[in-house]
Amino acid sequence: MNSLLLAQMSLFPEYNLATASQLSKRSLYLIAFVSGMTTLAIELSASRLLGNVFGNSNLVWANVIGLMLLYLTVGYFLGGRLADRLPRADVLLQVILWAAFLSALIPLVARPIITRAAQAVFGAEAALALGSFIVILLLFSLPVTLLGTVSPFVIRLAVTDLAKSGKVAGQVYAISTLGSLLGTFLPVLVTIPEIGTARTFLLFSGMLFAVGFVTLLGLNKRRALLYLSMLLVIALLAAPSLAEPLRPPATGSQLLYDGESAYNYIQVQEDTAGYRYLYLNEGQGIHSQWHESEIFYGGTWDYFLAAPYFNDPPFRADQVRSLLLIGLAAGTIPRQYSAVYGDIPITGIELDPEIVAVGAEYFDMNTASLPNLRAQVGDGRFLLNQTEERFSVIGIDAYRPPYIPWHLSTVEFFREVKARLSADGAVAINVGRTDTDRRLVDALSNTLLHVFPSVHAIDVPQSFNTILVATVQPTATDNLRANAENRSAWLDPRLFTILEDAAEAIAPLGKSDIIFTDDRAPVERLVDSIVLDFLLAGRADEFRLEND
Repeated sequence: MNSLLLAQMSLFPEYNLATASQLSKRSLYLIAFVSGMTTLAIELSASRLLGNVFGNSNLVWANVIGLMLLYLTVGYFLGGRLADRLPRADVLLQVILWAAFLSALIPLVARPIITRAAQAVFGAEAALALGSFIVILLLFSLPVTLLGTVSPFVIRLAVTDLAKSGKVAGQVYAISTLGSLLGTFLPVLVTIPEIGTARTFLLFSGMLFAVGFVTLLGLNKRRALLYLSMLLVIALLAAPSLAEPLRPPATGSQLLYDGESAYNYIQVQEDTAGYRYLYLNEGQGIHSQWHESEIFYGGTWDYFLAAPYFNDPPFRADQVRSLLLIGLAAGTIPRQYSAVYGDIPITGIELDPEIVAVGAEYFDMNTASLPNLRAQVGDGRFLLNQTEERFSVIGIDAYRPPYIPWHLSTVEFFREVKARLSADGAVAINVGRTDTDRRLVDALSNTLLHVFPSVHAIDVPQSFNTILVATVQPTATDNLRANAENRSAWLDPRLFTILEDAAEAIAPLGKSDIIFTDDRAPVERLVDSIVLDFLLAGRADEFRLEND
């Protein structure tokens, strides 16, 4: 026998080859596979858990990935030491059971913290919001660290011939990584859309617990049965927690829909006046609005109708022949365009298919109510480049508040947009700001001016939204007012008020040295800076973004 193994046995007399091989290699490899799958499933679910309140910016992802790697690093280190000191199968299995139990606790313990964090973000309590973020991340420290101990422990138990230790280690890491691969795709593509984030935690934790429990039952039945109490604790906590929606409806409103897709946490609420609202994720923005008899709501969506009227007067309503909207949501803008311009062809692009389904069911975004709307599911830029059509107006409202997808903000993207506009076409973009910080507006207008001859800004009243309008032809800001006053130009009467309000809300363009390109588009960093300044000023309760 190898001298190193003999030396180890002399240091730990309770260890021998029999205790190391209490479990077959098949059982050990199954443990490695399931633990690897659970680790990545928890990491992907963690980003979703945090994203419901704090968004999915690079900053959030960096924190999630960075701390998970730190926890795993500690786990690898401790796992190796523990396996050398107590190289027993029952020790490994108990570590797995505790890892499964603590993983299942995460969404149940985090739920009230997330609810309070959402209120803190909404109410400008910057310290509490940051503290909640840190606390939630710390919840992952113990279970992920314990999961990190599994691979070195499995290798220690699986090696019975040191001459083959490299082969065994390679097999364990390969199998564990294969499990991680499955744990990467299953939550995103299957379990989160079908059963939600909290139940995804419970599902993968349950599979890990089942493997550990059944295996320990074969080794030490009495000890294994003690761990059944963990299931009782989880059941008692999960029943009331999962029965309630993550975010209760607003006072006086009823919840019509509450669910998760691969991309978003989605809610539909209806108030006592019959107005329906689409909320996504943290609920800080209204993404669509609907009423059975009302079309216009005095919000950001209305001002997209003004985009083509920066063209030289007299510009007539019948000159608007088509619309492409990137960021369809539940169809507020297409419904308004159809009411004003008739059955013009409208193409709406939405990344999330579940939002399209919700729009059809709760917002009349269906063929019966909007036969001229063609809804397409996919990435806005990709689908834009798949069409050869030209459009009178291209609207871009693809917010995940407060972020604009960086690839929809660059010079190269706007060149692609311009190539698909008609000769008198216009592009309208919804941009967030505060009343003192217009850096994102200025950076985007500067980027647009590298593609379009004219850019105009409309500050939507009583909001922190600016609609940037860029035109294919050189145009003047005064054109909007002239078109609003020209009541003989085939204008729908409902447009008069909107155009007049938009003309009053024209804002000057500021200067910026920033140009967003595909190579460098620091949109998130700029938005993070704006939001942080706003939070520290204690005024986030004023901050609202309306998005279609």
